[in-house]
Amino acid sequence: MLETIWFLLWGVLWAVYFMLDGFDLGLGTLMPVVAKTDTERRLVYHVMGPFWDGNEVWLITAGGVTFAAFPTTYATMFSGLYSALMLILFALIVRGVSFAFRDEVNSPRWKCVWDTCLVVGSFLPALLLGVAFANIFRGLPIDQEGIYQGTLFTLLNPYGLAGGILFVLLFLVHGALWLAVKSSGDLHDRAAKLLPKLWAALLVMAVIFLLTTRRATFLYDNYLANPVLFLILAVTVAALVMIRVYIAKGSWWRAWFASCVTIVGTVLFGVVGLYPKLLPSSIDPAFSLTAFNSSSSPLTLKIMLAVALTFVPIVIAYQAWVHHVFRHKSGEEDLEHEEGY
Repeated sequence: MLETIWFLLWGVLWAVYFMLDGFDLGLGTLMPVVAKTDTERRLVYHVMGPFWDGNEVWLITAGGVTFAAFPTTYATMFSGLYSALMLILFALIVRGVSFAFRDEVNSPRWKCVWDTCLVVGSFLPALLLGVAFANIFRGLPIDQEGIYQGTLFTLLNPYGLAGGILFVLLFLVHGALWLAVKSSGDLHDRAAKLLPKLWAALLVMAVIFLLTTRRATFLYDNYLANPVLFLILAVTVAALVMIRVYIAKGSWWRAWFASCVTIVGTVLFGVVGLYPKLLPSSIDPAFSLTAFNSSSSPLTLKIMLAVALTFVPIVIAYQAWVHHVFRHKSGEEDLEHEEGY
C-alpha cells in the first residue's frame, strides 16, 4: 500500500514540476521570437523572474522522492542516464545564472551571451526531459543486475524524440499563454498571434504521440484492464481542446489553467500506464524496476509520508503567496525597480 501511495506521489510531483516550470522553459525558448528589443527581453525575464526558482523546488522534490522512496530506481536512472541528466542539470544551471548575470554589464554582446544561455537552458531541458520520460514509457535496456545497456544515443530513438517534441510544444504553448496573461502591448499581441499556430502543432504532435504509444509501449494495458482510467485521457484531451476555445475568446487565464490540466494529464497518463513499473526493461520484463522491488523499507516510507504531508503544503502556500503578490501584468515601469531582471 505504501509503495503504491509513493508511486502516485512520485508521478504527481513530476506532473506539478512540469506544470509550473513548464511556462518558464517554454517562455525562455520563445524569447527570440516574441521579444524584439532589449526592453521586451527584460520584460520576458521579469514575467519569469519571481517564479522560476520556486518552480524548480518541485524538480528537487521529485528527484528527492525518487532517491528516498525508490533508491534502486534512482541509482539505475542516475548511473545509466548520467549523460542526459548532466546535460539537463548544466542547462538548468546556466539558465538560472542568466537571470542574475544578464544586466550586470551594460554591453549588447554580454547580454546576447546570457540571452542565448537562457534560450538554450530552457529548450534543452524541455526536450531532454520529454525524451527521458518517453523512453521510460517505452522501456530501457536494463539487464538483470539493473545496469543500463545503452548510451545517450540509445535514447534518441523515434519515439523518444517524439516525446521530446511533445514536451517542447506543451511548454511553448504554456509559456506563450503565460506571456499573454502577464504582459500587454506588443509582447501580448505577438504571443496571442503565435498561440493558434503553436496549439495546432501541439494537437498534431499529441495525436502522433498517442498513436505511436499504442505500438511502442505497453501503457494502454492498464487502461484496457481498467477502462475507468480512460477518464484521465478524456480529461486531458478535453483540456487541450479548451485551450483553443479560450484562446479564441481571449480568456488567457482560463487558457493557461486548461494548459496546466493538459500537462498534468499528459504526465499522469504515462505514469498510470506504467504502474507498478518505474523503469521497465526492454530486454526482459522480469528485469524491470517496480514500486515494489526498488522501494525503501516500510519505516522509511512512513517517515517520508509524514514529512511530505507536513512540508509540501508549506511549499504550496509559499508559491500561492508569490503568485498573489506578483499577480499584476508587467510593464516597463516595473523594470525601474528590479535587479538582475
